[in-house]
Amino acid sequence: MKYFPSTLTYEQSAQMVEDIRKHFEQYGFGLWAVEIKDQAKFAGFIGLAVPQFTAFFTPCIEIGWRLAAPYWNQGYATEGARAVLDYGFDECNLNQLVSFTVPDNIASRRVMEKIGMSYIDNFDHPGLPDNDPLQRHVLYCITRSERDALQPN
Repeated sequence: MKYFPSTLTYEQSAQMVEDIRKHFEQYGFGLWAVEIKDQAKFAGFIGLAVPQFTAFFTPCIEIGWRLAAPYWNQGYATEGARAVLDYGFDECNLNQLVSFTVPDNIASRRVMEKIGMSYIDNFDHPGLPDNDPLQRHVLYCITRSERDALQPN
């Protein structure tokens, strides 16, 4: 987990699953499990989430993903993120989505750009301690009208 502070313990993983369930109940959307067709293996998650911290761009709705290393660089993150982006705009009637990562996570930044998001600014993630090497993040954003302008007529 190169771009995350640490892997989760069993207890933390169980709590995350419960938090995702509650998020679906509260907002009607959340993080979905990713399973690769014909493999029936859990590959990670992709979805929409409301960040639980305060920053200059919150409140907002984030599109996020986390896939296991064997599934990197195969287009799964882009395919899933694009589907979730469309779901957010078309089914949830959202007007804007954000995404963020550490500056060195070039693969995730490419996904953000491939789905039409634009770099907005840098920020220090308030959930990480000062001077943590992962504290600095880049913020990307896309509005519904920007997404619509990218769609073929």
